[in-house]
Amino acid sequence: MYRLAGWLWGERSLAARMVRLSLLPASLCYRGVAAARARAHARGWVRRRIPSVPTIAVGNLTVGGSGKTPIASWIAQYYVRRGIRPGVVLRGYGGDEGLVHQQRVPEAVVSEGVDRYAAAEDAARRGAQVVILDDGYQRLDVGRDLNIAVVSAESGRAVRWTLPAGPWREPWSALRRADIVIVTRKRATLEAAQAVARQVRECAPSAGLAIVHLAISGFRTLCSGRAIDARVLDGAEILAGAGIADPGSLAAQCKALGARVRLLPFRDHHPYRDSDVHRLLHAVDTLDYVVVTQKDAVKLQRRWPAHATEPLVALLDLEWEYGRPEFELALEAAADEITGLFAPEHHP
Repeated sequence: MYRLAGWLWGERSLAARMVRLSLLPASLCYRGVAAARARAHARGWVRRRIPSVPTIAVGNLTVGGSGKTPIASWIAQYYVRRGIRPGVVLRGYGGDEGLVHQQRVPEAVVSEGVDRYAAAEDAARRGAQVVILDDGYQRLDVGRDLNIAVVSAESGRAVRWTLPAGPWREPWSALRRADIVIVTRKRATLEAAQAVARQVRECAPSAGLAIVHLAISGFRTLCSGRAIDARVLDGAEILAGAGIADPGSLAAQCKALGARVRLLPFRDHHPYRDSDVHRLLHAVDTLDYVVVTQKDAVKLQRRWPAHATEPLVALLDLEWEYGRPEFELALEAAADEITGLFAPEHHP
């Protein structure tokens, strides 16, 4: 599925173009429904429920792979550092992202459910003072105090068509709803991210803008949790196993650390079976390391044999390359102007 999507949405060959053209009627229908839905919410024709605590929506315009989950966790950590208990609300598809949030931010209240408003209220009842909607940009039925769109610099290579002919949930014009747009990059260069940021500025001139580099800062062992320096991959031959929207990004990040990489891609939210674990176990015995993402680790951890060498879990870190001070001010304002959660001394 990963290779098929990459071919369909990224290739410029005649065959890929012909398949995309055949999907264009469905794509136009999808785009029309999305536009009508957004217009109905903008004009107040559809009810929007307002959570009882300050709410921040984080989401993307494409199908996965933009880094919205690491950014949502970073926001939760930001509030924790300031003595504010955050809640992270998500649909809970596959059961992995909620566990990742809980590992990254143990102080957070994680609430999962298809009804995001009900999940937000559940988080508030359990002590959350501010709620982050992970993958909430298109959830227009839930009110928010800050609307954050995440755009991947790598998505610049994909065609600008909506599903199924392209990877876009909404056209670029949907960025005009955003208060802040964050351009992320994993394997793209800073120059490529800056080029995408300029396109964002032209499309949504009133939105705040930031650029973030998502890179591997280190590793931990799957079961024992031992910290491993990122430099361990330099010169190593590894297998990168990834059940995420963009498995190739893990391979690229490991190559950037000096590794020789074999990629074992799975579809997003992949439910690991015994046969998958056996493939990884074989790689552990024949290569220097097996590297997996945190999203995969929460599912593999309970299935990994106690006697086997542990895979390395890649830990992503956010390096803010542009716009961090303005972004932090927006996070403060989203909470402070509604409830006064922040103490006066936080403001110069």
